[in-house]
Amino acid sequence: MRNILIVLIFFLGIKGGSQELNCNVVVNAEQTGNENFPIFKTLEKQLNEFVNNTKWTKKTFKDQERISCNMFLNITDYSGESFQGTLQIQSSRPIYGSSFSTPIYNFNDKDFSFRYLEFQNLIYNPNQFESNLISILAFHINIILAMDADSFSEKGGDEYYKQAQIITNYSQQSNFQGWKLEDGLQSRFTLIDNVLSPTFKEYRDIMYNYHRKGLDLMSDNVKAGKAEVASSLEKFTAMNSRRPNSFLLRTFFDAKAEEIEQIFTDGPPVNIASLKETLQKVAPLHSSKWQNIKL
Repeated sequence: MRNILIVLIFFLGIKGGSQELNCNVVVNAEQTGNENFPIFKTLEKQLNEFVNNTKWTKKTFKDQERISCNMFLNITDYSGESFQGTLQIQSSRPIYGSSFSTPIYNFNDKDFSFRYLEFQNLIYNPNQFESNLISILAFHINIILAMDADSFSEKGGDEYYKQAQIITNYSQQSNFQGWKLEDGLQSRFTLIDNVLSPTFKEYRDIMYNYHRKGLDLMSDNVKAGKAEVASSLEKFTAMNSRRPNSFLLRTFFDAKAEEIEQIFTDGPPVNIASLKETLQKVAPLHSSKWQNIKL
């Protein structure tokens, strides 16, 4: 009987320690002309196992709490163990009281180069550089975790943003692009630097208010939820006045523009005359969507 109990506790422990992500990783090597080479299928399989089976946090996630995300790795060139391409990352989280989900993170990492030997072990060390492949994946996963946590509780993503910053710092020792200030205004360095900078202090408050006080309220009161979403978006005005058309702003609206358009072109009307003006100023690249918004 005692042995049976030990076995039950063991398996319950495994179930209780479910991983954080439910992620689909796709590797596309069509542009190389050798997309059917076995190494690309091996890489795809290994990446799916690595991302979904690694324990990224100390917290316990139930199966229904796992964060949905997609990673699309488009390999454009390779030679031996060296690979180049881009990585598109998307994540979402459920909206309370509904069957819908809302996009949280949408990022196109264009500085994605790495070395990979078929069947090599993929090991994540939170405090040490292992490879650029591991660092890039771990960085974006921590951003996914941080933004998801921020959408549920105020400053809930602190520990994950800090870990993304740690990964950025130790990855600067490598010769790979995207980890340093001089690597441009659309890099991993710029993203984490912006999120943690006082210049963009409203950003994380907006993430919480938009999702928890806005979208999650809509199942009970659509009009009140829409009004809160509008109010949260108005706070981008202060951010934009300090740093117009910032990378962080563009990252937010790349994920949210279509959703915002849908929210304010359907359902009970709210007064959003000033919101349309704000959206045109802070996210002019999506002006065609803002023109569809009804007052």
